[in-house]
Amino acid sequence: MFVPGPYRQPESGWTAELVRGNPLALLATNGPACAGPYATHVPIIPDPAGPEPWVDDMSGAVLLGHMNRANPHWKALEPDMPVLVTFTGPHAYVSPTVYGVTPAAPTWNFTSVHVHGALHPIRGEIETLQVVCATVRAFEAAFGTGWDMTASLGYFRRILPGVGAFRITVTRAEGMFKLSQEQRPEIRERVCNSFAERPSCGPHQVAQLMGRLTDRAEPTTRDSAPVQERPGRGAS
Repeated sequence: MFVPGPYRQPESGWTAELVRGNPLALLATNGPACAGPYATHVPIIPDPAGPEPWVDDMSGAVLLGHMNRANPHWKALEPDMPVLVTFTGPHAYVSPTVYGVTPAAPTWNFTSVHVHGALHPIRGEIETLQVVCATVRAFEAAFGTGWDMTASLGYFRRILPGVGAFRITVTRAEGMFKLSQEQRPEIRERVCNSFAERPSCGPHQVAQLMGRLTDRAEPTTRDSAPVQERPGRGAS
């Protein structure tokens, strides 16, 4: 992923926070030559037994996930297969009207982490069940109501033959936090305020992240029009 300097992780821990807070990820691998690449949206969590804390590039981290065994993607997975996992965080559109100056150009503020690693399919039923249970515990703690799965373990075992679990050993991760850092402080503030005033939760979350940014360096002299982005500037 191409990450321009201003959009790199603002402070230590942002990359890991995005991964933990946005666990519905896109798992991408090579498929058979006749099929092309495979990509599947899957829930992915840190391995509770894995190393902690994570370093900023997440190297050495271990992730767990699972998918439907009927998915052709599952059948294409092999031990030590290289994978790319994309975690997408809050994002929102920036209209030029927010800047209050001309010239200006529209853009999109967004956050994303690309994780690279080696995938290891899990074949055993006991370990597969452990992955499912670990996923439930993680999601109930972070997003649910603390639901007790005990009474449903028998049901879990009945549907287990249809579940394909896997483990990913991370080699590196790249974070992109495009939050108007290239703009002057007063322009960033206008963008942040506009997000905070919108009714949907996505822009609100972007505004919260922008509010956490420490003052960054002013735009370089190469930016002759500070509020105008050159084509492709925010591309990943």
